[in-house]
Amino acid sequence: MSDSTSILVPSPRDDAGNGADTGDAGRDGAKATSAETAPGRSRPGGDRLRALDGMRILAALMVCFYHYTGRGGTVSESWGESPRDLFGGLPDITVYGNLGVEFFFVISGFVICMSCWGRSLGDFFRSRVSRLYPAYWTAIVLVTAASLALPAVAKPVRLDEFLVNLTMLQQPAGAERVLGVCWTLWVELRFYLLFALFVVWKGATYRRVVMFSCLWLVAGVFSRAADVEILHELTLDVYAPFFTGGLALYLIHRYGSDLLLWGIVGVSWLLGQYYVTGAMGNPAATGSFAQREPEVILLVVTLAFASVAAVALGWLRWASWRWLTTAGALTYPFYLIHEHLGWFVIRVLHRKLDVPAPVTLAATIGGMLLLAYAIHRLVERPGGKALKRVLTEQARALPARLRSAG
Repeated sequence: MSDSTSILVPSPRDDAGNGADTGDAGRDGAKATSAETAPGRSRPGGDRLRALDGMRILAALMVCFYHYTGRGGTVSESWGESPRDLFGGLPDITVYGNLGVEFFFVISGFVICMSCWGRSLGDFFRSRVSRLYPAYWTAIVLVTAASLALPAVAKPVRLDEFLVNLTMLQQPAGAERVLGVCWTLWVELRFYLLFALFVVWKGATYRRVVMFSCLWLVAGVFSRAADVEILHELTLDVYAPFFTGGLALYLIHRYGSDLLLWGIVGVSWLLGQYYVTGAMGNPAATGSFAQREPEVILLVVTLAFASVAAVALGWLRWASWRWLTTAGALTYPFYLIHEHLGWFVIRVLHRKLDVPAPVTLAATIGGMLLLAYAIHRLVERPGGKALKRVLTEQARALPARLRSAG
């Protein structure tokens, strides 16, 4: 397992109206009537789960601290010496920061299920494209420019590789990645594809999501047993438990608790902690300079599931501060740019200008957050809206175009 992460989780906003689902018809009907919580529940702060926004930025900062202080290699090269020599005991904590990826995947399962409820396959496609690509293209351009200015931080890619990176399909195409963190974009894109084909296509319902989650978990286990590369790629066996855990927790949030749903959450947690402990326990396999303790890995994974479970059960409805919405909006662009651009800033401030390491660390994180805010306000929000509007208008015009074409 790599130690970079991605944040493809959309803002946790329910997209349907305010109807209530009741009984089996609500669970199994072809059309969803609401993306509200379980019938009769209400949430402060409108239709937004702001606690999830807070969790997203928390997970992003976990990953950020890992990329700046929790490993050797390029991080040590950026600082000019090992972070252990600069930050004392901090790296012993931040070495676990890459577990933020599992946290994100649990959140992603929850939020994608919530945001697709009551939507068509076309709606789902347009929302994902308009949400992901504007900020992603901006990050590709910025990191490429930085790599040309300071190749020691990030090796510049060839023009053909830069162009294929614009598709988000560079990893399966075998091209060099501009963004080190973008391997998880490919993980999430495969989750979207599987969920779209087996759930969204015919309409999200309780039974479809449950069946999909159970079959996906079983397929992942068989994939690991078979140890065939194409099966690993198709089933996402190592990551599937985190997505399925989030899916089941959304159903608990929507319909209330039942033994089947908690069983899916429990099996997802059991499999997920086993997979991730095996993958991250070996420093040589992860590029870490420290041995990660299995007990701490288990604790962090458990807290990730427990945090989203607290949202599902309504225990965090009180966390409705508006600033969480802004923080959540920064997460995706912040994640995309923080790694390579952060190393660039660290080299300039600490090695060129002799700024103390703690000040450099704080300034780099603050600078990346400010840049993420600028990308969100100037590119992501207006660009996403414009792209979605164009895609929607063209989709509406397509039937008439097809008829006129004969």
